[in-house]
Amino acid sequence: MQVHSSRDFLNRTRPPHIITLALLSGLSALAINLYLPSLPNMAAHFQTEYRVMQLSVALYLGASGILQILIGPIADMAGRRPVLLWGLVLFLLATLGCIYAPSAQAFLIFRMLQAVVAVCMVLSRAAVRDLFSQNQAASMMGYVTMGMALVPMISPTIGGAVDELFGWRANFWLMIILGALIWALTWADFGETSHKSGKTLVAQFREYPELLRSPRFWGYSLAAGLSTGAFFAYLGGAPFIGAIVYDMEPSQLGMYFSAPSLGFFVGNFLSGRYSIRVGVNRMVLWGSLLICLGLVLSMAVMLSGHGSAFSFFGFMIFMGLGNGMTIPNATAGALSVRPHLAATAAGLSGAISLIGGAALSGLAGALLVPETAVIMLLAIMLATAGGGVLAICVVLWRERQLARY
Repeated sequence: MQVHSSRDFLNRTRPPHIITLALLSGLSALAINLYLPSLPNMAAHFQTEYRVMQLSVALYLGASGILQILIGPIADMAGRRPVLLWGLVLFLLATLGCIYAPSAQAFLIFRMLQAVVAVCMVLSRAAVRDLFSQNQAASMMGYVTMGMALVPMISPTIGGAVDELFGWRANFWLMIILGALIWALTWADFGETSHKSGKTLVAQFREYPELLRSPRFWGYSLAAGLSTGAFFAYLGGAPFIGAIVYDMEPSQLGMYFSAPSLGFFVGNFLSGRYSIRVGVNRMVLWGSLLICLGLVLSMAVMLSGHGSAFSFFGFMIFMGLGNGMTIPNATAGALSVRPHLAATAAGLSGAISLIGGAALSGLAGALLVPETAVIMLLAIMLATAGGGVLAICVVLWRERQLARY
């Protein structure tokens, strides 16, 4: 089965077009990134500390991780299409709650509910694995997750400008408009890609041990999760560094903040172009090493006394490049360990990434103080990315073992 051709676009009886899958993954990224330059102004609006508003990142990621554990089995049981459509409706309602929240605490609750948009990320990836073999899936996933690369590249800049022109709530109205358009596109174009399992939800959850007993599943999931974790630590700490350490306005911060997305876009293109030829494992290893290289170079410049906002944000391009190579390939690997559990694997692998990311984002927000913020954040990110290198080495070791038998 293949993703359908352009002449079948907007035919909901056929598999979805790659553009639809890319836009679904892009909406997940938009919900994370668009409002981040507004965090300092939101803290002032709700008359609370920046740390409290920064929790909206960690709580969102944590809720998203928990939801992904549920989304995968539900989608394997009920199908991809209905879960996507209902998830998008719930996302729109939660976004309205964010707009009209009367307090910081209420905002944080609705922000957690917004995490239901994780259905877009989980099921766009599961749909790719439904349609392609492992290496082909890695290649196609590279193209699909270019949506996740392009959106973070431009959304912080747009979010900062929208905040300055219309206030922070306008960013959430923009999420509603785009979310509604993508719901309509999904309804019109996303034909079911998987047969319903016929199992009860309880029976679906009983499939988890089959994945959890696999060293290769853990290796791929941790390689993706720890590489992503470095980025989530950046999400938690970079707005503080830009606004407090370097005294940036929201629009300027949004422009600098999007630097990793430039690398992520290129990395996803490389994954789409070369994953079939190079292989999943080597792409993950090279990507993980590139992340570490960029962070080591950034730390060296900072410790030499020549650090600046330009060097801090500029070296994050390496992190984006490495993630663009690591995430689609490691995800395709994790989903290929047990192909009949593709959505369950996508949800569980994503949950590992996001729950870890929530912890790292919260840690970054809690530990940073102006005097040591840059070095502290880089150290957290480097330790996390180094773990990703070790994880893919476990996969390589395990595959050498399996090859002997």
